Amino acid sequence: MVIVEESVKLPGHFKIERELREQLSGRAGHQRCIEGNGELLLILHEVPKAGVPEREALYFWKDYEGRWMQKDGPGVSGVGDLLERYARAIDIHEANIDEADTAAEIFGILKHSGPLARSTRNIVIALEQVLLGEPDDREIRSYRDRAREIERAADLLNSDARLTLEFWRAERAEEQADSAERLGKIAYRLNLLAGFFLPLVAFAGLFGMNVRLPQFIQPMFWGIFFGGLIVGGLLLWFVSREPKQSD
Repeated sequence: MVIVEESVKLPGHFKIERELREQLSGRAGHQRCIEGNGELLLILHEVPKAGVPEREALYFWKDYEGRWMQKDGPGVSGVGDLLERYARAIDIHEANIDEADTAAEIFGILKHSGPLARSTRNIVIALEQVLLGEPDDREIRSYRDRAREIERAADLLNSDARLTLEFWRAERAEEQADSAERLGKIAYRLNLLAGFFLPLVAFAGLFGMNVRLPQFIQPMFWGIFFGGLIVGGLLLWFVSREPKQSD
């Protein structure tokens, strides 16, 4: 069985030394800066896509003569372009938070804001690793400072999305509690109303039975009616009064 060792695909014009290449594996790995034999290889990730675990790597090489190279040629301006793509992605999500109407929309933002926050944080770490070896590189220092600003924006985006979702959850719980309280009050009033007429209904049922009533009871309809109301009122007062709180 022959094991074929894979290697990352660097731009063809990257003539990196063997010492630096041996530090690479078959995958780009996390964002970092690799140093070897006076050279630097900066590995950054493209803006992550929501729900996609794979990351597209971008490479920036600094040779032993101090010249930066990137995919499109000399220089390191691609780092600045990458940071602006991160900034635009964050700005789009911030605008979407203000316009979101459903929890599903906020959850979609959260699925992207988390990777954005982690990725920008690792960009800052990688650029600081470059500055450890090249402390006087003003361009990299400028990108590092810009990356810190974007990192804070990504953290705020992630925090705002979580707070918005938690606020909506609390708001819905409060609305449900209010609805339950209103339904409870309505049910309580209906029960009181039923209790008020219960004696009257009971008397009506009792005296409405097909039995032979005494002669003196037959003309007492209104007395029975008002008597039932009085008994119902007393029952209503007894049930609805608040119990005394013991000390």
